[in-house]
Amino acid sequence: MSQTSRLPGLHKLTVFERIDAIAQSAELSAQDRKTLRGGGLDLQRADKLIENAIGIYSLPLGIATNFLINGRDVLIPMVIEEPSVVAGASFMAKLAREGGGFRTSSTAPEMIGQIQVLDLDDLDAAEHAIIVHRKELLAAVGQQIQRLIARGGGPRDIEVRCFAESPAGPMLVVHLVIDCRDAMGANLVNTACEALAEPIERITGGRVALRILSNLTDKRLATAECTIPSTALTFGEYPGDVVVKRIIEAWAFAVVDPYRAATHNKGVMNGIDPVVIATGNDWRAIEAGAHAYAVRDGRYTSLSEWGTDEAGNLTGKLELPMAVGIVGGTTRAHPAAQTALKILGVSSAGELAEIITAVGLAQNLAALRALATEGIQAGHMALHARQIALSAGATGPAIDRLAEQMLREGKITPSRAEELMNNN
Repeated sequence: MSQTSRLPGLHKLTVFERIDAIAQSAELSAQDRKTLRGGGLDLQRADKLIENAIGIYSLPLGIATNFLINGRDVLIPMVIEEPSVVAGASFMAKLAREGGGFRTSSTAPEMIGQIQVLDLDDLDAAEHAIIVHRKELLAAVGQQIQRLIARGGGPRDIEVRCFAESPAGPMLVVHLVIDCRDAMGANLVNTACEALAEPIERITGGRVALRILSNLTDKRLATAECTIPSTALTFGEYPGDVVVKRIIEAWAFAVVDPYRAATHNKGVMNGIDPVVIATGNDWRAIEAGAHAYAVRDGRYTSLSEWGTDEAGNLTGKLELPMAVGIVGGTTRAHPAAQTALKILGVSSAGELAEIITAVGLAQNLAALRALATEGIQAGHMALHARQIALSAGATGPAIDRLAEQMLREGKITPSRAEELMNNN
């Protein structure tokens, strides 16, 4: 059975009915279903993942639907506590289908390790020495990562950057570029950098200090694009061409103003982080890389690009560093992460990176569309009201009853929820 991401009415089902629907579509095992019902992580396993573990902190795992990526239907697992994100991404993916879905691509999974060299008498001479011994250094790294080389990865290049002035004096920074294949690669890169400390000191006569990967993985990029017919964006009293114009105006605000860009890019990451977390990858590394990439030209700006084609349809593009893996680390250690990867149906780290980027573009569009038309609060507050009711102590059917009453009154506050609870 081929997977479909079109599951109309999924939100109307009970949680257990949704699990069954997703399990059937993604061909999950009985154990996978059990993992979804229980969160997948027991206290014994948690105790091995971090130090001083005392419990398990749970977050909701939802499914975004309607995604068509490079012609393939993809169900998107998302771990997030913020309401409206899953619904927003799903709806934008539905609109994107009308323009053929998302088109994605990615570069080779190359990570950068940095080796800091200090106490040098002549930076230029040290740089030249590194370049002359480039093959020797790459060979030394290769000896440390034979298994990666057997899988088609391995050291790719040595680059040198000179800083004549710094708070610590002149320094040379050697970049080791490694193709990590389907791993995120942090531990691998750090190990390789450690192995180069002695030969680099010998070659340059300097002192090696830091040896660590960079999370600005600008050699490991993922790109997602979409085209949405303007007619598909017609919304209430807003004609499609007006919505297109207003979306571009909202994006332009983020292009020129870093105060707006910070919130704009947070909307992008609202789509990206939940998928990164669901698959057991390092969302903090992805956040760091994305925001560093947003300022690569010297000014913090929008990560996404929006415009129109010749027919007046909305076009969108998102490119950003995306160092994620499908092997090793928490991705392998956490049962729920393994189930999430099964739902996604990915076969490589590059494919996962592309899917995550497509979700980021969809979520960015959801925020822009709302801001450009009815305002961000209209849809968000309907879902937020349920959270307020829940925090006031409501359970079962009372949650929706309180939420609906607060919405009718226009008073969605903890104090009003508590009053309604006390009156029931």
